[in-house]
Amino acid sequence: MIAAVPPRPGREPGDVGLPARRPAPRRPPPRLVPPTLPARWFYALARVVLYALARALWQVTIEGRERVPSSGPFIVAPVHRSNIDTVLMAVVTRRRLCYLAKDSLWRWRPLGWLFSALGGFPVRRGMADREALRRSIQILESGQSLVVFPEGTRRSGPEVQELFEGAAYLSLRTGAPIVPIGIGGSEGALPRGAKLPSRTKVHMVVGNPIVPPRPAGPGGRVHRHEVRDMTAELRLRLQALFDRAQALSSTGERGGGRGLPGSSGRG
Repeated sequence: MIAAVPPRPGREPGDVGLPARRPAPRRPPPRLVPPTLPARWFYALARVVLYALARALWQVTIEGRERVPSSGPFIVAPVHRSNIDTVLMAVVTRRRLCYLAKDSLWRWRPLGWLFSALGGFPVRRGMADREALRRSIQILESGQSLVVFPEGTRRSGPEVQELFEGAAYLSLRTGAPIVPIGIGGSEGALPRGAKLPSRTKVHMVVGNPIVPPRPAGPGGRVHRHEVRDMTAELRLRLQALFDRAQALSSTGERGGGRGLPGSSGRG
């Protein structure tokens, strides 16, 4: 016969003589490893191939490429209408860009190396939001640049949808500027549900970087109103860039010197 044991903190009243449950220890996030030389060379080669593919399939043209910072970390914030948008970001700049992806893609070592070489970083499922935030800060504080789709997922139509605040928070937290990009024509090139891409015209417009008023620094506090204000500014900039990109992708023009909102200075 088992004697009843008074329940201790952490036990249910019906537990008898059983050890108290302890929360599973939290694993530290995977270590941020800088890209190796072979990985950097592979990324450069893959970018050349993607650029040739994009030109052949979608006659991709880019306006404002010179607005991408030549040094230091930055956040690329494009509109998102198609799965090809991720590929198109590698065409915008020769600088290596980073992306976040679920860690299951790294289970097979050769495939994991491929994703890492292409700028991917693993994030565990189930803790994606919190870990993605930590990982993003690590990437930017290490001097690398990160792609963040502020609409969160693929959208449809000519209007920029309500934005998530992650891009603005990361910018204010690390001091990295946000580079907004409008992409016109990508939804027609590979619409949702399509298996194969279509040959159509894609035009991208790069806006001036939005520079945060002040970086919070490690452990610093980011004020809520600053995140809201920066997100609102980003949405306005993206809509103007998206409107122009859509207009030029439909006419087939290359773009030129026409002004854009916020194009008179950095931020």
